[in-house]
Amino acid sequence: MTPTSLLTDHYELTMIQAALASGHADRPCVFEAFARRLPDGRRYGVVAGTGRALDALSDFRFGEDELTFLRERQVVDDHTLDWLADYRFSGSIWGYAEGEVYFPGSPLLVVESGFAEGVVLETLILSMLNHDSAVASAASRMTAVAGERPCVEMGSRRTHEGAAVASARAAYIAGFASTSNLEAGRRYGVPTMGTAAHSFTLLHEDEREAFRNQLASLGLNTTLLVDTYDVTAAVELAVELAGPGLGGVRLDSGDLVSQAHEVRAQLDSLGAHDTRIVVTSDLDEYAIAALQAAPVDAYGVGTRVVTGSGHPAAGMVYKLVSRANDAGEMEGVAKASKDKSSVGGRKYALRRRNPQGVAQAEIIGINERPDDDGDDRELLIPLVRAGEVVAATDAQTAREHHAMARAELPGRALRLSHGEPVLPTRYLDDWS
Repeated sequence: MTPTSLLTDHYELTMIQAALASGHADRPCVFEAFARRLPDGRRYGVVAGTGRALDALSDFRFGEDELTFLRERQVVDDHTLDWLADYRFSGSIWGYAEGEVYFPGSPLLVVESGFAEGVVLETLILSMLNHDSAVASAASRMTAVAGERPCVEMGSRRTHEGAAVASARAAYIAGFASTSNLEAGRRYGVPTMGTAAHSFTLLHEDEREAFRNQLASLGLNTTLLVDTYDVTAAVELAVELAGPGLGGVRLDSGDLVSQAHEVRAQLDSLGAHDTRIVVTSDLDEYAIAALQAAPVDAYGVGTRVVTGSGHPAAGMVYKLVSRANDAGEMEGVAKASKDKSSVGGRKYALRRRNPQGVAQAEIIGINERPDDDGDDRELLIPLVRAGEVVAATDAQTAREHHAMARAELPGRALRLSHGEPVLPTRYLDDWS
């Protein structure tokens, strides 16, 4: 076990110290993670990182090394250190299932606990949800426009090594078929793939020797990179060496649309009708959309997916929305500052659907569950009960949930043009 307790911010521990001193540390509270808005022009977001956060919660312990660090730096006093030494989250957490789509105001995670137990989880939860949800939201747009053509995540060299593994998992949840990152395969079961880079071709005296050696080692089903020198000559050479059973060719530069048409025509003329064309080179959802009219079989996406296609953080916040008053009754509390207001009260959420199963709105009840009109779907599911994780944390379950959730959205949700969120968020007293 690797403790995750210091994946947090200094002020969370100083708040605990002050709350312990005042006697408020155990006051029953409800914290909520939500996004005030979607990135400009986006029509929906995708929840990801929940499974990683729940796994991290299981390892959220202050061991001797962590306590020694805090003591030496005088971050908190001895009383607080004693409290941290015994820390075990004992509350409950509800949330949107990983892979679910969300909208502004969606109560994505609801933490019910004493103040100190819940406040110390803020950074742990937000760091994972904000990063992974940004990647999954971008990845979902890419796979939606790609349709049946698979997308491969190839962004490990374009981000922090830890973020690369998390990004591969998040992209897989949102429909990517595989990743180049082997650690993501080992840790999360994401399918991995890869063949060769330009350096392998340049290692050899000529392209013929490089292709021959790759085919001899990896077999006819391998994908040959054909744009190191001359694409037309390389395609002809590839089929000459492999025959019509060549698995694939990859294009990584130039005008990919026109090149794909030219290469497809050349492959067909050489009898390689089943040889796949894979394209890479700084693709995003818009480039993939432009390539939909081209005879492309798969897309390799790197920088744009691991950086959220221009929106590297999902903008989620973690706020106290309810607490027990001096009489022991729960009452809503909310931040009221300009442009950063929140809605107080414990939330409950339904996805309102029409009789055909198409989503119509996000219905949020405050301190009470909205009535299900018969076609609605409950959104908040139990994640943690009495400190024990009770929800699935694997990527495959989240992937299946995302496919279901995206399928019930109205068709306009998948448009790439700028637009408002495809579903309105209605609080209970706003709905009629």
